[in-house]
Amino acid sequence: MTRKQRRLILIGSSLGVLAIAAALVLSALRDSIVFFNSPTDIVEKKPSTATRMRVGGLVKPGTLVRGDNLQIKFDVTDGNKDLAVRYQGIVPDLFREGQGVVAEGKLDGGGIFVADTVLAKHDDKYMPREVVDALKKTGHWQEGGAPPGEASASKPK
Repeated sequence: MTRKQRRLILIGSSLGVLAIAAALVLSALRDSIVFFNSPTDIVEKKPSTATRMRVGGLVKPGTLVRGDNLQIKFDVTDGNKDLAVRYQGIVPDLFREGQGVVAEGKLDGGGIFVADTVLAKHDDKYMPREVVDALKKTGHWQEGGAPPGEASASKPK
């Protein structure tokens, strides 16, 4: 075997090992990625109950119901469709009706989104880019805030 052949075999096998490693990493990431959806997307697409996802929008006024054992029920809206959400746990201090929210979890068999994580926007000008895009599509976005997906700098009091 010549020197050139050994070098080609070494380079070829290195590329093969690198390709296998990249495939394994991408396969592992695919299982842990959680995609963002608006309520309209979820109602129209009707994803399976095994699919983890994030839903974002505004907490619809008049729908927030607090129950026993930190049980909370509310609707998330993007101005077009509403999605019922059920969550058990402590919600952020900024969580209230009419505010932006992102909930992570799964749909149950009855079409109710069962969240295991609820995030409220942390600044009066911040909202995830996907939520802004969904609200812009339905005409419920008011301009004048910080660019979508960016937190505003400290504001004077």
